Amino acid sequence: MNTTFRLGRVGVVTLLLGAAAAMPALAHHSFAIFNMEQTRVFTGVVTRINPDANHLQIFFVPMNDERKGVLRSEDGKPMVWAVEMAGSAQAATQGISVNSLPPGTYISVALHPLRSGEAAGSRAETGALYRCPDKKAPEAGKHCDTVEGRLAFGDGPLAAPKN
Repeated sequence: MNTTFRLGRVGVVTLLLGAAAAMPALAHHSFAIFNMEQTRVFTGVVTRINPDANHLQIFFVPMNDERKGVLRSEDGKPMVWAVEMAGSAQAATQGISVNSLPPGTYISVALHPLRSGEAAGSRAETGALYRCPDKKAPEAGKHCDTVEGRLAFGDGPLAAPKN
């Protein structure tokens, strides 16, 4: 009976250690930092892509509603946003890469913003990302999904804004 009790304790300790080891991996893939109840939709100009293996990020400056310029802060600097996605390899299966979205490209993307209010968000479960044809911005108030010759990266329509 003593041996059975010891084996049971070893099993419980092993399970607890295994669960504790898995916690950082689960936390890393948590969306808790994003407000998944809110969806923001932007049309903007790509400034750069960070093709990190864990999370590809696209940095862009949102355009104004007239689609004639970009949004700027009070000090006149462009307001750069970042959209975080899956890793580069997974994004490449959708056609998203440094080469497919070079700086200066017009894109439309829906994202779940950071809860902190910083200018970034996750593209998880927000539909396709759209690229406008070269040097062709959408009409005022519209997004790249409405422009003839657009490219879609991913599946589904561009998500609608949700507060």
